[in-house]
Amino acid sequence: MDLPTGTVTFLLTDVEGSTRLLGELGVETYAEALAEHRRVIREACALEGGVEVDTQGDAFFFAFPTAPGALAAAAALTAALTPGPIRVRVGLHTGTAFLTEEGYVGGDVHRAARITAAAHGGQVLVSASTMQLVDVTLRDLGEHRFKDLAAPERVYQLGDHDFPRLKTLYQTNLPIPANPLVGRERELADVVRALREGERVVTVTGPGGIGKTRFALAAAAAASDEFPDGVWFVDLTPVRDPGVVIPTIAHALGIDGDISRRLRDERCLLLIDNFEQVVAAAGRIAQLVGASPGTRVLATSREPLRIAAEREYKLPPLPESAAVELFRQRVARISPGTEVGYTLAAEICERLDRLPLAIELAAARANVLEPESLLERLESRLPLLVSRGRDVPERQRTLHATIAWSYELLDPDERRLFRRFAVFRGGATLVAVEAVTDASHDLVESLADKSLVRLRRGRFVMLETIREFARDEFDATDEVGGIRNAHARYFAAVAEDTNLNSGTLRPGGQRIEIAIAEQDNLRAALAWAIAAGQIELGLRIAVALEQFWVANDPSEGQRWFAALLEKAPVGVDPELLGHALRSYGGAADVSGNDEQAARLYAESLTVFEQLDDESGRATLLHRLGIQAIRRGELESARELVGESHAIHDRHGYTWGLAQTVGAQGAIEREAGNIALALELVGKSAALALEAGSIWWHAGMLGELAALSLEIGQIEEAGRRARESLALANDIRDYGSRVLGVGVLAAVAAEQGDAGRAGRLWGAIEGDRVGAPLGGWLRHRRASAARIAKLEGDEFEHALAAGRELSLRDGIELALAPEH
Repeated sequence: MDLPTGTVTFLLTDVEGSTRLLGELGVETYAEALAEHRRVIREACALEGGVEVDTQGDAFFFAFPTAPGALAAAAALTAALTPGPIRVRVGLHTGTAFLTEEGYVGGDVHRAARITAAAHGGQVLVSASTMQLVDVTLRDLGEHRFKDLAAPERVYQLGDHDFPRLKTLYQTNLPIPANPLVGRERELADVVRALREGERVVTVTGPGGIGKTRFALAAAAAASDEFPDGVWFVDLTPVRDPGVVIPTIAHALGIDGDISRRLRDERCLLLIDNFEQVVAAAGRIAQLVGASPGTRVLATSREPLRIAAEREYKLPPLPESAAVELFRQRVARISPGTEVGYTLAAEICERLDRLPLAIELAAARANVLEPESLLERLESRLPLLVSRGRDVPERQRTLHATIAWSYELLDPDERRLFRRFAVFRGGATLVAVEAVTDASHDLVESLADKSLVRLRRGRFVMLETIREFARDEFDATDEVGGIRNAHARYFAAVAEDTNLNSGTLRPGGQRIEIAIAEQDNLRAALAWAIAAGQIELGLRIAVALEQFWVANDPSEGQRWFAALLEKAPVGVDPELLGHALRSYGGAADVSGNDEQAARLYAESLTVFEQLDDESGRATLLHRLGIQAIRRGELESARELVGESHAIHDRHGYTWGLAQTVGAQGAIEREAGNIALALELVGKSAALALEAGSIWWHAGMLGELAALSLEIGQIEEAGRRARESLALANDIRDYGSRVLGVGVLAAVAAEQGDAGRAGRLWGAIEGDRVGAPLGGWLRHRRASAARIAKLEGDEFEHALAAGRELSLRDGIELALAPEH
């Protein structure tokens, strides 16, 4: 029968656990069962008009002219095989068939195959395209990413039977590559085997351009079945400070607090990319895997990490056949009408040492150079260019030469943009590129067309190997100072637009997500400002990010302020100095350095008093008042906060009043006047919302929840705590999230739900945090007293289970609907 053409539905089957079955049944019995399985599948498919395309071993490939027929065949063969020992996984996908003399080829065949591979025995999986063509209710299994790292696809199941989760990339942030991996089958098997056999750290090494990142992404995806708690990508490309490595990993995983505690009992894989520029942080990775037995690290680096748990895997150049395939694929994409013979392609690839990045850069010129001309130019230019490499390893010299060759083919405007792009760290938006480099959108697109920059998640990025070359060219020009200054001033404006300076909060709300997205460029701008002696510019950036340091990593904020203030000139703008001292004090305060914070607050207060700046003075009086509350010095606190409140009231400054009214509520709380405290904190929450500070608003809602709990308003406490927790989770405020989970644990205890109370309390039991009004320790003691009343096996088991949860897990549980 002829294979159907046009819109075709592909049905693929595969036997689950064939090796195990062979061992259990024996050769003869298994052969009989396999023969029966083949008969059943062929009869069911033929009955519905299916045509057998291929069979390999115990797997079948059928093509159907209609989707309903394919689904009916899948249902029939699954039902017929259910009583027997053989269970098959079945996948269906509908697409436009591309039929050759050798059968069907193209992406739709691959989609059907990967859907089938994700299923379990007895399970029928259906793609979205097939689902739309059948009149049968299917179970929606949601979007899934498959191991070829393609974009997520929605998958459906025939029938309501419960199966284990699909064999897809379940928890992951692995980026989606623009192109499939070519070759590397043996190397992939080697690295995946090493991870499965228990190697703690596998470092893929090799020169720039060898394809370490793309290979590691494929290896991580292939090994994902071994890591039920996630496969996570951590990009260290823009990081230069070894002290930022662990916070960068924590951010990629969405972890707050102690990362070792979170990973202690999880089985997860961390793909840490571009480790070479922070190799001094290798010891921290050794400590992390030592404290987290189920965590594995797959790193890429130009040199090994040299830690005891490491196994180095040196990635070789592509074999000839794979190199030719890669070159031909890229040429076909750039210039669809160009055909390249194998021998010519092999010669070109050999000239490029079969380095994937060099091959891509050369192929990107296929739209202007015939393959023969391309080879001729490579033969004439590379030897000359390679000779400039000096002490660089041979293959690195070849890549350097290839980039140089690509660079020399650019026109003057493209070269200028290429050089200037090196100023960005971690990529940049198109708006930033245009503003800093004075380039047009067309020029940026031109570099992207030539594979010199890439678009990733709305940002233009440059591979680090290419960026190194661009930086060398950039540093050799006389435009370095001007462009770096433009970069720093642009990102100073970006920092100020985030509205994270708590001393000068403007209407419109705070934008911490901008600071998170641009944090590497902001660090680069700060580093340049210090190196160039542009201390006031650096202080502007650091001060503008005051609450970013508090939320993200207060110790980093302390380091920046210390470095800047150490070099601050005598004539520095006094108002800026006052804000810097206050912001530095805030970072110290959140870090628990009370004495240092008090000293810095006092110095800042002196500056604002000398400037006769009432607003600046009021902010410091409030902060000193909060410190007095924490020390139990209520009369001093009343005086400080009262004076601050009067100033803000006189000037009608809503944000200042939100803070002082809240502090007055905290004073009444400590004095035992809970009813008045509730009134004042509620007013503070409303003022914060009016002023645009979601951070303070969430904190006040958490305080209201805790106070409601104190006076026995259990349902009100739960409602307020969930509202606070949801807001705090949106802005990633650590302190208010811990407070919210803790209050909800106590609420569950009061409601007699020992299991929920135990799990929630266990999730935050070890956290020591600050909260906007300094009341966490008080509320913690009150909640702990309620928790302590619980007893019994259910509570103890739940508490033990909760201790294994991360804060994120605890929040998810706390916000889940109660049954």
